Amino acid sequence: MEASKAPSEAGSEPSGIKVIVVGAGFGGLTAAIECHRQGHDVEIYESFPELKSLGDIISFGPNAGRIFRRWSNGKIADRLKPLSIDLEGHGFKIHKWTGELVHTQKAHNPDPDAPVFNGHRGELHTVVFNYARDELDIPIHLGRRVLEYFEDENQAGIVLESGIKVIGDMVIGADGVRSKARELVLGYVDKPKSSGYAVFRAWFSNKDMIRDPRTKHFCENGDTFNGWIGPDVHFLFSTIKNGQDCCWVLTHKSVINRVKLQDDADIEESWSFPGKLEDVYKVIEGWDPICKAIVEKTPSIVDWKLVYRDPLPRWVSEHGRIALLGDSAHPFLPTSAQGATQAMEDGVVLAVCLKRGGKNGVPTSVRAYQDIRYERVCAVQKTGETTRDLWHKADWEKVAKDPASIQMPREDWIFRFDAERNAEEVFSKVVEVN
Repeated sequence: MEASKAPSEAGSEPSGIKVIVVGAGFGGLTAAIECHRQGHDVEIYESFPELKSLGDIISFGPNAGRIFRRWSNGKIADRLKPLSIDLEGHGFKIHKWTGELVHTQKAHNPDPDAPVFNGHRGELHTVVFNYARDELDIPIHLGRRVLEYFEDENQAGIVLESGIKVIGDMVIGADGVRSKARELVLGYVDKPKSSGYAVFRAWFSNKDMIRDPRTKHFCENGDTFNGWIGPDVHFLFSTIKNGQDCCWVLTHKSVINRVKLQDDADIEESWSFPGKLEDVYKVIEGWDPICKAIVEKTPSIVDWKLVYRDPLPRWVSEHGRIALLGDSAHPFLPTSAQGATQAMEDGVVLAVCLKRGGKNGVPTSVRAYQDIRYERVCAVQKTGETTRDLWHKADWEKVAKDPASIQMPREDWIFRFDAERNAEEVFSKVVEVN
């Protein structure tokens, strides 16, 4: 096995390993950037024909900030900061659904080496996408739909809709919840299931908020973050860019018609499903009137059905040359606030393992990636359910005695984790055990 070397901005000494990444989301882009840093030859194939600034709020914990900070000697993190919420002076104000402020959770203690980023998904994604394509010169092929994955003992590849085959030493399937790579890895079709919850979500300018005396204070005092918690429902509202933009998410029990969804394959998370404000009003009926005052300023909303998958038995194909990454391997609930961050950690670890194993050890390296990541990811996944249940099944008598018991959990074992350092430290041990 090759000895590890600290990656430079221009990329490490070439490894001779060709990596094909399918999917240009945060997970796929991070995998490609980290492969570049480790000296691998990498390119990305993405089905979308053009970059679109989709979505709303997305969160990256300090364990992701540590990764961003290493790119271009901190320049990328510096670009993300002005696009993100600054809550140092505000914190997270948590209300009971009836309106009482029960607790203010202080913001993270700032760590320059591990910053926190919470901003518009599309804006942050654009920064990372442009960095990979324009500054690192990583080839990103847009409008290239992948129909098939294949592998043997010596190589792996993809078949595009055009019929063209692309071959490399390994393929990373970062192709999301409906991953085609997953079918090859598992040997069967693994259908998504309803989580039993759905999310209404929105992002909009402050122009109507700031005209209303009931809501203008949210936009005149810098960035803010407020939450209202009720039985089986929570409503999170933020202002960002010094109050210029507003966003909210309302998580609630899903009212999907089960008869129509006997085939769970019909369930899909999509930014294109429009929601209806009257449906939102029904969910927050009887709540703090300020919640409706916020919602009624919203020009349009997305109705996002939360899906999940049972833990997969493996993320790596039979020959060890195709690996699942991010949502294709482990979709997260939004209440974990770690979905994109864990996909980034995946990319870091896989790139390190490939470097350590060398060109002749690709299957061993890919399997080591799974072994290093599997238990940690499963444990972090569970926090999405525990946080949701903490809020949706809140014991308000307990909260009255201990207001901090309702705050969003911040686990050191999650946030202080350094994926790159850990992979370097444990790679040899993992390979020896196997």
